[in-house]
Amino acid sequence: MQIDIITIFPEYFESPLKVGLLGKALEKGLLKIKLYNLRDFTENKHKIIDDEPFGGGEGMVFKPEPLYKAITYIKGIDPSAWIIYLSP
Repeated sequence: MQIDIITIFPEYFESPLKVGLLGKALEKGLLKIKLYNLRDFTENKHKIIDDEPFGGGEGMVFKPEPLYKAITYIKGIDPSAWIIYLSP
C-alpha cells in the first residue's frame, strides 16, 4: 500500500510515521509513504500558497492551483490513486 501526503509541513510527518503500527509496516515494506510539499507546486519565487480572501474579510485562503497541480502530478504517477481531502 502506498499513501501520498500533500502538506505544507512535510517535516511534521517524518517522525510520527516512524513509530507504532505505521513504523512497523514501513519497516516490513508493507507500506510506502511519499510526502509532497505543496509549496513545490507553486509558480512564484516565494512559493506562496495562500492569498487574501477576494470578498474581503480577515484571514487567508489557500490558492487552488498548487493543490490541483499536486493532485494532477500524483494521479499522473498512479491514475488509480484515491483522493481523500481533509479540509483545514
